[in-house]
Amino acid sequence: MKALLGRKLGMTQLFDENGTVAPVTIVEAGPCVVTQVKTGERDGYQAVQIGFGKAKKASKPQVGHATHDGVTPKELREVRLDDAPADVELAEGEAALKVGDTLNVTQFEVGDAVEVVGTSKGKGFAGPVKRHNFATGPKTHGSHNYRGPGSIGSGYPQHVMKGMRMAGRMGGEQTTTRGLKVVEINADENWLAISGAVPGPRKGVVMIRGTH
Repeated sequence: MKALLGRKLGMTQLFDENGTVAPVTIVEAGPCVVTQVKTGERDGYQAVQIGFGKAKKASKPQVGHATHDGVTPKELREVRLDDAPADVELAEGEAALKVGDTLNVTQFEVGDAVEVVGTSKGKGFAGPVKRHNFATGPKTHGSHNYRGPGSIGSGYPQHVMKGMRMAGRMGGEQTTTRGLKVVEINADENWLAISGAVPGPRKGVVMIRGTH
């Protein structure tokens, strides 16, 4: 299992030995503590719950469930190991994980393929041109339909059909960016340089998962 919770720090660029520039995102990844291990026999599926950060004000149930070495993680996420049936045990290597174990950036290597899950930036209420990339209307000859949605259907059945692309709340949704690679690892300061852009604003919490 290659997975870490982290915090997006921002974007920069790195140069390789040939002088080629590559845009990268710096993510403070881990260390993460294993707060719960779920098995097929007991829970019906196999997963590991990991925590990141330090909660300033944690509830009593959260403290009782997730506190290790006097620290309660601020963020908790669950990583599904596979979709095996309930009677299948954890895979070799993954069965060694136990509550209290620490995961850090050393589980990744330069060149590893990863995907990053985060919450996209919230844009507030947006019109169809910005939200759905609609074309604008004519700018001249007295047109009043410059950034409007246009027709939204026939008179029957007297209501807007579900799924119609219209103005509304934009962003602030869980987003997964795939096809990324680990470019650089700094184990002393616990950060990864990941190729390209990842979802969310600076200081946003993201999940980094290894892919095959």
